[in-house]
Amino acid sequence: MIKLTIIKCNFLFIMMTMANQPMNIFNFNTSSNINTWQVVDDVVMGGRSAGEFYLDQKGKGVFKGEISLENNGGFSSVRYRFEKANTKNYTKVTLRVKGDGKKYQFRIKNKASDSYSYITTFSTTKDWETISLTLLDMYPSFRGRILDMPNYDKANLEEIAFLIGNKKAEKFELKIDFIKLE
Repeated sequence: MIKLTIIKCNFLFIMMTMANQPMNIFNFNTSSNINTWQVVDDVVMGGRSAGEFYLDQKGKGVFKGEISLENNGGFSSVRYRFEKANTKNYTKVTLRVKGDGKKYQFRIKNKASDSYSYITTFSTTKDWETISLTLLDMYPSFRGRILDMPNYDKANLEEIAFLIGNKKAEKFELKIDFIKLE
């Protein structure tokens, strides 16, 4: 009877440990296929901002460009859609990025077809840093307006995005090493 209890405890511990392993959403390297990453700028609304996304020589993702406030513009984003990821066992998204000292938004969507996103912001330094973003702190927003809905409490994730829109004309550059759920 005692051995059975010990075995059950060990098995349960192993299952709990496996369930809490980080899940890579995207890990950049020199052979990464970034064809499914899509830049969306304010030009979709008549603006003149221009962003691009590419791999640098070290295999890091680079989101770079210039924000223009002309024609009521002011943002650039890059998004990545993927197979549905279950988020039930995770509480945060961890990013390893090297920024330019500017503030960025990190956005997620429960379903890629949703019109709204769950958003949080993070500031960057000019050094590589690991940033943890709590899922429950991500609030729903549509076109810059906070929605009267609960913060992220979903079980799945199908899209992530980085967005810059600091209400000023500026050049930007954000390098990305990895994005994972923890």
